[in-house]
Amino acid sequence: MGLSTAGLTLIEQRVTNDGPSTGVAYLFWLFLWFVSAHRFYLGRPGTAILQILSYFFLIGFVWLLIDAFLIPGMIREKRNEIRQTLALQLGADRRMFG
Repeated sequence: MGLSTAGLTLIEQRVTNDGPSTGVAYLFWLFLWFVSAHRFYLGRPGTAILQILSYFFLIGFVWLLIDAFLIPGMIREKRNEIRQTLALQLGADRRMFG
């Protein structure tokens, strides 16, 4: 059985409040690129560390430029993860208390 409209609205509200901001991600990318802050912010610490290490081989700078185009997709993925987690939690709560 699917979630109610109220449940879906609650999820979207939480995604808006808890999800990553495009503006913040780009500000991190622009001003804190040398520590790959945008990747840490978007929940990708492993690739952030790899990116930092790759600056020593210059490939990291190309990767950094490519990230400017990848950030919107990373934000969508992170928001979808939040949606799925909340939907599972809401479904479990509904079964327990419904």
